[in-house]
Amino acid sequence: MQNWFNLHVQNITVLGWGGDTGFGTALWETLYMTLGSALIGGILGLAFGLSLVLTAPKGLNPHPRLFKLLDLLVSIGRAIPFIIMVVVISPLTQLITHTTIGPTAALIPLAFGIFPFFARQVQVVLLSIDSGKIEAANSYGATHFDIIWDVYLREGRAELIRISTVSLISLVGLTAMAGVIGAGGLGTTAIVTGYQRFQTDVMWLATLMLLTLILIIQFIGDWLAKHLQH
Repeated sequence: MQNWFNLHVQNITVLGWGGDTGFGTALWETLYMTLGSALIGGILGLAFGLSLVLTAPKGLNPHPRLFKLLDLLVSIGRAIPFIIMVVVISPLTQLITHTTIGPTAALIPLAFGIFPFFARQVQVVLLSIDSGKIEAANSYGATHFDIIWDVYLREGRAELIRISTVSLISLVGLTAMAGVIGAGGLGTTAIVTGYQRFQTDVMWLATLMLLTLILIIQFIGDWLAKHLQH
């Protein structure tokens, strides 16, 4: 038994839970990058998605030029591969965080990488809401804010939770690529420490922790969407 342990999982024990490269540290870095960038990207994505719906030709406040500009920005943002996004916005990352290395520096490219994807999903969800409800709210004299809050966001909350869940899961995957800027996290542990150094036990444990995290996010998202279904 001792020989089997030493042969197959000794690298896990050596790496440990704490320290600069331990599994606990890597898990915290992954959570920090995922939730931090989700907050920033979520706010930007919701703002852009709402604006696309409101300024559309048949929206509450039609503005063709602004709509075309926002639509173009979202389309371009979705088209840029994340690894290129990291490089392209590195000056902005340096300006905001005063560094281009580490989990905090990774928040900026992660947020910019996810918000166009989230914005387009928000747009699709809000456009799927029955237009009759919006017309009814208008006929009762509801303000634009009332319609945004009580019709768009309340009626679409379950679907918004579902697309938020998908975006969070995508962010977990992007944190692995954020390792190119020394961001750390479980993805870096699996690839750099595990795969590149031929420590398969470390690679598999880090991968299992990532899968567990994704399943937890999916479970919570499904539970919230089910309980918030109108």
